[in-house]
Amino acid sequence: MGAAAALGEKVRGWVRGLGGASLGTRFAVTFAAVAAAVIVLMGSLAYSAAATLIRNSAEQEFNATVSNVAQTLRNSSTGNSRFHEFTLVHSERFSFQLINGAGEIMVPLGGGRASAPLPVTEADRAVAGHYAGGLVHLRDDNALGEPLRVATVSFGQGLGAVQIVQRLQPTERLLDTLAAQLVVVGVVALVGAGLAGWLVARRITSRLVRLTEAAEYVTSTGRLDRAVSDGGTSTGGRDEVGRLGAAFNEMLGRLAAAKEEQRRLVQNASHELRTPLTSLRTNVSVMKQFDRLSPEAQQRLVDDLQGETRELTDLVNELVSLATETYQDEPVQEVVLREVAERVAARSRRRTGREIIVDADDSAVLGRPGALERAISNPVENSAKFDPEGTAPIEIHIRDGVVEVRDRGPGIAESELAHIFERFYRSPAARGLPGSGLGLSMVHDIAAAHGGTVFAYNREGGGAVIGMRLPTIPDEPPQ
Repeated sequence: MGAAAALGEKVRGWVRGLGGASLGTRFAVTFAAVAAAVIVLMGSLAYSAAATLIRNSAEQEFNATVSNVAQTLRNSSTGNSRFHEFTLVHSERFSFQLINGAGEIMVPLGGGRASAPLPVTEADRAVAGHYAGGLVHLRDDNALGEPLRVATVSFGQGLGAVQIVQRLQPTERLLDTLAAQLVVVGVVALVGAGLAGWLVARRITSRLVRLTEAAEYVTSTGRLDRAVSDGGTSTGGRDEVGRLGAAFNEMLGRLAAAKEEQRRLVQNASHELRTPLTSLRTNVSVMKQFDRLSPEAQQRLVDDLQGETRELTDLVNELVSLATETYQDEPVQEVVLREVAERVAARSRRRTGREIIVDADDSAVLGRPGALERAISNPVENSAKFDPEGTAPIEIHIRDGVVEVRDRGPGIAESELAHIFERFYRSPAARGLPGSGLGLSMVHDIAAAHGGTVFAYNREGGGAVIGMRLPTIPDEPPQ
């Protein structure tokens, strides 16, 4: 019990030590262990089946020989069965010995060749002196230092018997050779399995090691410029490890893009906040001499403070909305664009006093109502802001998911059309107007979040068109 407990403790310690090894080592050892178990099982079954077959074959050969001799002696005519009439052919596995009716050895084992005689037992003598021919007595013997299978067959009429001896040692040597060959084959297979497991483990874990190194590099440095290659393998992007590496690279790319976007957002925000803050600081300095100002100057100062405060509030709200993407918190539902446009038109009429016309079909999309309302409202407010004295109506035109806001204002310079959806971009003509340069960039982000695109171009006859294309919900076929 003590030895078994000590062995069990050693095995447990080895398993615990293996748990701290590398994944490749554990994979290779596990592969080899499974292969060893399969090899031992299959080898044992193969040896057992082969040994049973060979031993049964040897026994059947012995029984057939004894049966043939006994049948011959039983069929012999009385008085014609004589031991000197037998032709005995000796081999490596078979030998013969003749004894007379008294049990004395007449022809010793090995046919007269140098060989120790097989001892004759009382049962053998009884068979040799028996009157009937072909009487058989079977026994096993180890008297000569090796296993023997012995059959004593009587001649009849008390004339003696022939002893058929099968040596079992050649069969056992054959089985020993077979066992040795199975062991050699098993060892070779085990070594091959271990090598295959090591190669497979190296192939898999080498990419995992690179992935781990990349993750540790990102963790320690905070940099996102470390990509994971597939090591040049053709399956780098197909198996699970390859897909993991590709997903990791994509994640790093998105994190890098988000970090860069965050950096740009902070830089642009600081730049845009500097203007209203500088103006506020100037006006606050003037407020120290508020009592010395004329009533008209006081009113202008108050109006200026209110305008700068309102612009700063709007800018902060848009920055918060853009940075946190709060429009994505809404649940997705079916939205009829015409209803959204009507709400935007009603609110803009109250704010600007301008005529807003809605020309829309029943296009419906899967989206967030509040975000879509913001995406339509921002271009409408821009149209009113850039054409404050305009009398032409502002149009919201919707067909098959394409939303267009049309105006008859000053239009957009051709060189600026490619930039108006960028964050904080403001044309030179808009520098003196309130705004943050974030409105149309939010339109772009909202459209992209809904699987759509944005566009802008100048109208014939003056004015501009700003819009977006959204994927619509297909109409249900009639029942």
